[in-house]
Amino acid sequence: MLNVIRADSSDIPAADRGLAYGDGLFETIRMRGHQAVLRRLHLDRMVADAARLGIPVDRRGLDAAITQAGFDYEAGFEGFDWVLKLVLTRGNGGRGYRLPEICQPHLIVSVSAMPTLPDNGGVVADCSKFPLTVNPQLAGIKTLNRLEQVMASREFTGKEFELIMRDSAGNLVEGTRTNLFVRHGDKWLTPPVGSLAVAGVMRKYLIDCLRETGHEIREETVPPSILSLPGFRGLYLTNSVVGIVPVRIMSGVDLPVDGGLETICDPLQTLE
Repeated sequence: MLNVIRADSSDIPAADRGLAYGDGLFETIRMRGHQAVLRRLHLDRMVADAARLGIPVDRRGLDAAITQAGFDYEAGFEGFDWVLKLVLTRGNGGRGYRLPEICQPHLIVSVSAMPTLPDNGGVVADCSKFPLTVNPQLAGIKTLNRLEQVMASREFTGKEFELIMRDSAGNLVEGTRTNLFVRHGDKWLTPPVGSLAVAGVMRKYLIDCLRETGHEIREETVPPSILSLPGFRGLYLTNSVVGIVPVRIMSGVDLPVDGGLETICDPLQTLE
């Protein structure tokens, strides 16, 4: 049985394994009134990734929690979009890493105002000096273990919208809070799931949308050199809260901004 806890109730137990070990995962959902953007995809990912971690959860319980939160909190944002965060943990456990014999998952629900959205003309990004390492058994799962992103975020100077993290070979992998897409010629590129710390819901939506509209989309390694190759047309950062963000300056270099991706796919049409 899923134990739903409101973060503003101060009822989060100290014995929660999410707090002790990062034993859990989370979803961050953009809300418009009581409706969730990309709701089905958020539910799909949370259920699938919980199964990968061995956390028993019922999709109907998660769905009901989103519905209840939507009606409970929408009035407080006076018609503006807002953000719903769901943190799913394995629940309480004793001392040590071994799993409890009886698992009662916790779903911690919190809300916040929308962040300031970036200018449509594009943003400034840079590369983080902190490398990204991905355990293949955990690739793509939005777990509570986000310490690498925390360390990379210490490098923000206030000028950048995002810092791009690289793998051990120097390839561009993802931002501290975004996935990335590159437009090169008539095709689109995005790093493969196996290289990602987080395979975002927006990433999944955009891949499906591009394929459905007849565009070529490849999941392959993205070297930094592609940004200076003939035929390069744009670098985009994506997540389910801010949507699609073109990059106009990367590491001090001007990039083309053609506005292509956001005109092809509009996630705000998928309110559920």
